[in-house]
Amino acid sequence: MNTTLVFGASSNPARYSNMAIRRLVENDIETIAFGVSGGTVSGVQIKDNLTEFQNINTITLYLNPKNQKEYYQKIIDLKPKRVIFNPGTENYEFQELLENAGIQVEVACTLVLLATGQY
Repeated sequence: MNTTLVFGASSNPARYSNMAIRRLVENDIETIAFGVSGGTVSGVQIKDNLTEFQNINTITLYLNPKNQKEYYQKIIDLKPKRVIFNPGTENYEFQELLENAGIQVEVACTLVLLATGQY
C-alpha cells in the first residue's frame, strides 16, 4: 500500500497540512499524520509519536526548515521512498541528506499534485 505521512499535521482547517489530509483521503490515498497538537482530520488521527509509523511511501512536509532539524534522522530512519517539500518547507541541507540516503526528494505542493493528477 502507498501510505502517505503528513508531517507537521494540524487539526486547524485553515492550515495547508489539514487541507492535504482531507484531499489525500478524498483521493483514497492511505493517510497517516504526525503533529505535536493531536486531533483528528477526516478520520485520520494526528499522532505525536513517530515510532508508530512504518511502511511509508511518501512523507509530505508541513514543517518549516528551522523546526525540521530535530527530525532529520527520524525521517531518514522511516525510510520513505520520497519526501515532498511543500512551499515554505524547502531545506537544501535536509534535501541533500535525504538524497544521500537514497530517498527521492520533490519540491512541490501536495495540493497541486493532487489537483492535477500528478501525485
